Amino acid sequence: MSFRTTACLAGMIAAASLVLGAAPACAAELVMFKRAGCIWCQAFDREIAPIYVKTPEGRRFPLRRVDIARPVPDDLRAVDVERITPVFVLVDDGHEVGRIRGYPGEESFWALLAGLVRRFDERTPGSARNDTGPAGSVAAVGASHSIKLR
Repeated sequence: MSFRTTACLAGMIAAASLVLGAAPACAAELVMFKRAGCIWCQAFDREIAPIYVKTPEGRRFPLRRVDIARPVPDDLRAVDVERITPVFVLVDDGHEVGRIRGYPGEESFWALLAGLVRRFDERTPGSARNDTGPAGSVAAVGASHSIKLR
């Protein structure tokens, strides 16, 4: 397969994941709670989203986008939805493993995600472990912003 064909296919898959973002949960996934007009969601989309699917984390935990202005999908009812966006929640079979509140920038995001992955690996016997870099505090708020829900 040529590079051009591979790049085109990758783009189509990424576009499909945006359209199908509200699909039912996989065994484990990273759920991004977002809202229209969120500048931090847009920053994540520019800086992380294009490469996320190509990373070990992206392959293990596919990114699923859920708009907080819409009803929460049934398979995520056990996950608390916050008023800030974005919020990234690592979900395993509908249960929260941990979350990252806000988008604190590219470097911090990867460190915080590594902490979530470690937490997942510690609680999931036999999970595929990956070296995802230095630890980060998943309790960090980063660049989150409060919004009002109508």
